[in-house]
Amino acid sequence: MPGSLVSIITVCFNAEKHIEETIQSVITQTYPDIEHIIVDGASKDGTLGIIERYRDYLANVISEPDKGLYDAMNKGLGLATGEYVLFLNADDLLYTPDTLAKLMSHCSDADAIYGEALFITEQGKSLGLRSEQTPHKTPKQLSWKSLKYGMTVSHQAFLIRRALAPSFDLRYPVCADIDWMISGLKKCHAICNSGQIISKFRVGGISESKRKAGWKERYQILRKHYGRVPNMAHHGFIAFRYLFTRK
Repeated sequence: MPGSLVSIITVCFNAEKHIEETIQSVITQTYPDIEHIIVDGASKDGTLGIIERYRDYLANVISEPDKGLYDAMNKGLGLATGEYVLFLNADDLLYTPDTLAKLMSHCSDADAIYGEALFITEQGKSLGLRSEQTPHKTPKQLSWKSLKYGMTVSHQAFLIRRALAPSFDLRYPVCADIDWMISGLKKCHAICNSGQIISKFRVGGISESKRKAGWKERYQILRKHYGRVPNMAHHGFIAFRYLFTRK
């Protein structure tokens, strides 16, 4: 009996360095019911040539200019036909070949499924679990209220029913993913903690200007979802934690 179809959406731009490894981490999955969609932002390097070599394994490929990361992710959502959707960046990987098989066996019929992400270097060396490397600890039971202090689960380690997945709000070019996850979780009833590592997350540097823009966006997003006064209290805690945990 076939399982639930999982749409894996990869957005990329000039990603020739890692896109092949990302694709291979999907096509080697033992879970058979996968459609892999790639949304390319009109890359100028060798990305499209690499993608073309794997065209028979891909459900859909588009390459055209976009208005940024989250616009591309919305295009991927529009192409998806699976019961569940998972966003896997062009430099990230599914953890092991049996990752999806274990997830879909352990968390059948859930509205959303989540787990851990493993931080890796540019060269692929393990840096440890995200929950060990950041102040954000993976909650035992995720809900939309779990994100009041920030992104407690990586979107690369989060699957949601496509019917419940909202579009990304392009008013937030840096932090639309936390708004998307909170909005989606508000619609979910059964949320399954897989207890598994779902993805390998390649860590990159963040510019100071982008970091500051992200702080401002996150404040606006969390105020929208949790209210002005609670959000001020939450950000007091966030500021305190940042000052005493930064390295």
